[in-house]
Amino acid sequence: MSAGSKTSNRLANAEWRPGAGLHALRTRAAMLADIRRYFARVGVLEVETPLACSTAGTDPALQPMLARFRGPIFPDGTDLYLQTSPEFAMKRLLAAGSGPIYQICKAFRDGEAGRLHNPEFSILEWYRPGYGVARLIEEVTTLVRLALADSAIPVEQHSYADLFQTRLGLDVFAATAEDLRAVALRHTILGAEGMTLDRDGWLDLLLSYFIQPDLGRDGLCFLTDYPASQAALARLNPDGRTAARFELFLHGIELANGFHELVDGEEQAARFEADNCRRRSLGRPGIRIDGRLLGAMRHGLPDCAGVAVGLDRLLMARLGADDIDAVLSFSLQRC
Repeated sequence: MSAGSKTSNRLANAEWRPGAGLHALRTRAAMLADIRRYFARVGVLEVETPLACSTAGTDPALQPMLARFRGPIFPDGTDLYLQTSPEFAMKRLLAAGSGPIYQICKAFRDGEAGRLHNPEFSILEWYRPGYGVARLIEEVTTLVRLALADSAIPVEQHSYADLFQTRLGLDVFAATAEDLRAVALRHTILGAEGMTLDRDGWLDLLLSYFIQPDLGRDGLCFLTDYPASQAALARLNPDGRTAARFELFLHGIELANGFHELVDGEEQAARFEADNCRRRSLGRPGIRIDGRLLGAMRHGLPDCAGVAVGLDRLLMARLGADDIDAVLSFSLQRC
């Protein structure tokens, strides 16, 4: 039998059934309908933006997937990034006067697959002009309770620094990379002795091992006031040491990431450049910077807060599923 015939037989015999059962598919449809009804009721406009763009986010922790386009406008071809989030295009709409907006769409991240990850996933993202972190957290709580069909699920909130102090006895503002490495080694994190990480890398490692697993054990848990070095696209708080950023966890799993958005185009340009420098230091390619977003910010991005919510993980929580495959029609291994 030829190699081609063997491949054809293997593909023909591959599992063709969806990972998600009919109940999961119906629950997803009901959850999305509830979300859309909520935003219609409170006057937030649903929008669509491109998922394949000439630029992408520069966050060193995320790697966009690439597609190649050949045709009119680009006869020699051009690379397009599949977006890790619809954020940049949505901010351009905000600068153009859209008012409050939301989007339900797919997003893509290279190198992410497993029990909690699929390279193509569903995201809900929305922006509220005039909101800060506190007011947005209230709305996230309302919407997540609606999506989980649990209006009584309890909510707690902790600052990043307080949890590091309470759980590990660490002052995250004073600790050096070597101090953080010493804690990791003392707690015998597997492989830590061979790791070469910067300060934020060690903080992420300690968070994922010793803090995150307990977040949201009994309900929704908001982690707020990340260090300024982890501001991403958030503005800094008045103390200058922390960012106006929060994440939401349930049963130790991250569900949402939100910011009081940075509106200073020059500061954003500097952060993009710093991100690309860090990417190159890690041996990763730089990302083409989004000059259109910077132009929109310089024109005038309204004061606003925004958040992205992982819909597949939210559905997992609602159904009590422990693998993302159980809530997707066809995850990576079934495509």
